[in-house]
Amino acid sequence: MAPQFVLNLFIALLWVFLKDENTFYFSTFGNGFIVGIFIVFLMRRFFGGQFYLIGVYAIIKLVFLFISELLQSSVVVIKHILSPKINIEPGIFTYQTTLKGEWEVTTLALLLTLTPGSVVMEINPEGDVFYIHAMDINRYQADLEKSLKKFEKAIMEVTR
Repeated sequence: MAPQFVLNLFIALLWVFLKDENTFYFSTFGNGFIVGIFIVFLMRRFFGGQFYLIGVYAIIKLVFLFISELLQSSVVVIKHILSPKINIEPGIFTYQTTLKGEWEVTTLALLLTLTPGSVVMEINPEGDVFYIHAMDINRYQADLEKSLKKFEKAIMEVTR
């Protein structure tokens, strides 16, 4: 992914130099970058990996998924805070993950911990079981597991 992006930047700079303009214009650089995208796309089989914009798209999709889950869980927590009687039942449950690498497991743990209402308390030494504390385990455990599955899928798209 990185060599493709560096080549694309090189093509864009080469485009700027070949235009032979007296000043640097971002529009010329942008046009060169777009031309570079097409050239790198045509040469992608020589790099051995997937086209780098697919990885960029997967990262952007993961960020938007996290923002969506963050907003949804924030609304749930705010409803609990603003209700006159707090009727929650906190608890701990385990979750078996399919992620394997250290980066993948750490990313999943951080994304879940950053969303309000749940915290990853511990990960077993093998890295495949999370111990998660939920604010209201009876009502929201299924929702948390659904969110974890979405995060896992998005993380695998980014890393694999």
